[in-house]
Amino acid sequence: MSIAKNRYWILRHGKSIPNERGLIVSSMENGTRSEFQLAPEGVHQAQLAAQSFQKELEAKNIPLDQLRICYSPFSRTRHTANVVASFLNLPLDGPQCKVIEDLRERYFGPSFELLSHDKYGEIWDIDEKDPLVGPEGGESVKDVAGRLARAMASIESEFEGCAILVVSHGDPLQILQAVVHAANQHKEPTYNDLASIVKEVQVAPILSQHRKYALQTGELRAII
Repeated sequence: MSIAKNRYWILRHGKSIPNERGLIVSSMENGTRSEFQLAPEGVHQAQLAAQSFQKELEAKNIPLDQLRICYSPFSRTRHTANVVASFLNLPLDGPQCKVIEDLRERYFGPSFELLSHDKYGEIWDIDEKDPLVGPEGGESVKDVAGRLARAMASIESEFEGCAILVVSHGDPLQILQAVVHAANQHKEPTYNDLASIVKEVQVAPILSQHRKYALQTGELRAII
């Protein structure tokens, strides 16, 4: 029996202008700026992801009226969601698409913001040692897992029997996969709903492994 009321796919945003420039853009203030949306290559990646997603829906006989697109408010994720929605002839401001703030990028803190993405290695070293402690002034893996659990609870309470496409960012989607994988493996859980089990498995040994679930830009993956 599935632990979820819906089927889930995740999509990391296409290659963005920050990706091209090698910049860490993780604050809400910077992330929602229009100049940090997708690069041309990222638009192409989003179009390819939309084609792949459409084929998966068709192969599973899932009609478009059962599709919901839930996405981060950052400009690069909004742009990606818009490309996918447009390909599927859905309006981004329509009832089947929803922006969810808890799906936003992980905030890496002021000491990393707008610096080189070469710094990610330092952050992931911290995560591996202790995922309950984040970079100074930023979010820990546990912090992100907590708000992703809220996002999943919101989606599960609002929709049932839908195909959900979650459009988000590298770190949040890695962390989401780590906890969902653990939730799927969870033996005799105290709860039988996805949101509660995702909360239950937010422990250091699971959270510290999130890098195993890395996604390329524009990569689509089914998770539940």
